[in-house]
Amino acid sequence: MPTFDTASAIVSAKSTIGRHLLHIEAYSAAEVYRGQPSSISASFSIGGRDWCIWYYPHGLPEGPSDYISVFLVLEDDIPEPADAEATFHLLDLHPVHGLQKHGILTFIRREVLEASEYLVDDCFMIRCDVTVKRRCYTENRGHVPPSDLHRHLGDLLASKEGADVTFQVAAETFSAHRSILAARSRVLKAKLLGRTTTGTGACCVIRISDMLPRVFEAFLHFVYTDSLPAEVMMTGWQDDEDDGSMAYHLLEAADRYDMQRLKLICEEKLCWQVEINTAATMLMFAQQHRCHRLREACVDFLRCPHALNAVMATEGFQHLVQSCPALLKDLISKLARVD
Repeated sequence: MPTFDTASAIVSAKSTIGRHLLHIEAYSAAEVYRGQPSSISASFSIGGRDWCIWYYPHGLPEGPSDYISVFLVLEDDIPEPADAEATFHLLDLHPVHGLQKHGILTFIRREVLEASEYLVDDCFMIRCDVTVKRRCYTENRGHVPPSDLHRHLGDLLASKEGADVTFQVAAETFSAHRSILAARSRVLKAKLLGRTTTGTGACCVIRISDMLPRVFEAFLHFVYTDSLPAEVMMTGWQDDEDDGSMAYHLLEAADRYDMQRLKLICEEKLCWQVEINTAATMLMFAQQHRCHRLREACVDFLRCPHALNAVMATEGFQHLVQSCPALLKDLISKLARVD
């Protein structure tokens, strides 16, 4: 994983929402020049800023004169700009117009207001809903290094310090820690903790059959670090000693010990290795180990008539015909299906 010397963050703060109720009294007595507010509300604070409402009973010069205009005005002189939106309502009335940042030139026609139930005893009320949007800001943050738990556990495996179980694989032995193995695999947990084992400490020996030492070594590395050894990745997963694929052997180990993440990693690798000489064998392998993705990759490869004819001439296909008739029948059904 990459490491970083410094770090910063772009933070989007939450918006602040508030309301202010403005009472307009003696509505008919507002005799002012058009374009000048007849009243300015008392100051009110929302979102850490001071605001007021300007009320124009005869509208603005650039707007129609038969409408009332209302505006939300920022009063304070803080250098930082304020990004706000305001919606004006007659009390308990839905907004007459949509959201606007500065104000509403045509809040309501005067003759409509005068004929409505909202003007009572020459008075009415306006509710202003204000949303103050916080601007994104950047802050420096101290560097938090990535997790290195895998490195510490890998060092523990390599040092064998505190090891309390030994695995015998062919002619080689591997020391490990029961608690780590039990935490990673329920199969190993049952084997190591579910019953009394022979011996104590590092003298407790578990014999592993049907697995190559280099495969078990890579498997044990994954158990401790959740990753495969660098040499496995660098060699393309090929096992030169028996001319086979390490992915085959590791998938078998992962299936045996119920290590699902390792199984999926190996399955994905095998999907890229499907070819004429391996397709039939991989199809049987996928069936045996319940690898749905690998099975589908083999079927997709065989949908090509040229590839199918070539695969049918291989020994692997002949073995499939003889040993897995049910699988062959299913394959024929899938290939005959028209999508």
